Amino acid sequence: MKQTIPATYFHFPTQTDFYRGKVRDVYYFGDKIAMVTTDRISAFDHILNQAIPSKGKILNGVATHFLKSAESIVPTWLEASPHPNLSIGKMCKPIMLEMVIRGYLAGHSWREYKAGKRIICGVPMPDDMKEGQAFPTPIITPATKAEEGHDVDISREDILAQNIVTEQVLDKLYDYTYKLFELGSKYANDKGLILVDTKYEFGLYNGEITLMDEIHTPDSSRYYISDGYQDRLDNNTQQKQLSKEFVREWLMDNNFQGKEGQTLPDMPESFVNTVTERYTELYHTLIDAHLADYESDDVLWEMETVLGEYFS
Repeated sequence: MKQTIPATYFHFPTQTDFYRGKVRDVYYFGDKIAMVTTDRISAFDHILNQAIPSKGKILNGVATHFLKSAESIVPTWLEASPHPNLSIGKMCKPIMLEMVIRGYLAGHSWREYKAGKRIICGVPMPDDMKEGQAFPTPIITPATKAEEGHDVDISREDILAQNIVTEQVLDKLYDYTYKLFELGSKYANDKGLILVDTKYEFGLYNGEITLMDEIHTPDSSRYYISDGYQDRLDNNTQQKQLSKEFVREWLMDNNFQGKEGQTLPDMPESFVNTVTERYTELYHTLIDAHLADYESDDVLWEMETVLGEYFS
């Protein structure tokens, strides 16, 4: 199996803190941060046992591409990406919400719908919808960000009642979310894809709302293949997609949804290779560019050197 980056353990003289997330290792340098996008993969809020070759640089490449395009709509945290797995930028104070937006009935919303629910996060969903069908207009279904465990759906009304943010800030978050989704949807359509749903995370930097984390990647978004979409919908067949949902489906087929008492299964090497192939396909489809190769056989040394020089 190819070399992977499951984790990093760097220490720099000017480093002020460190945080290990589900996928990213974050190094703090005063009011700046450096994110290492590793090859870890998570689903149902659990980190899977096997890392995925090339996943980190694919995610970082897609996120960097879309963060740059988003600057026409909202300030972003990103300032530089000096290595395929590295992004450097502003340290923001997180707003503890995930702004999830759904253009189509899929994933979590479909599972809720199939269970008989017709309201999600206070937003009504029409009756008699099919899996993969477009909502009349995209809906925003926020979730509270949990430091551990599962994020929790929350309505707009409860966000305000719990004083998570002010109404003025929330209005801006909704506006940015709709505009970013429109931007991502138009881009996807030009590439023969449908942006089904995605999430955005925001924070404050010097008091200004700033777009954080990754956007429009296969980890944070779901994409359908446009060609044949309507035929598959009409015939009630599964949509072809480029996203991480197929990993979740594999886990569910192996009796894991992150619930108490369930055991996280190991992915066989053949499936790990399939995950790499699917991520690579999405990268080439979205970005239409060569996937960067590493300049060194020792990727960790290379990254450590780049960061050390950047923050010397």
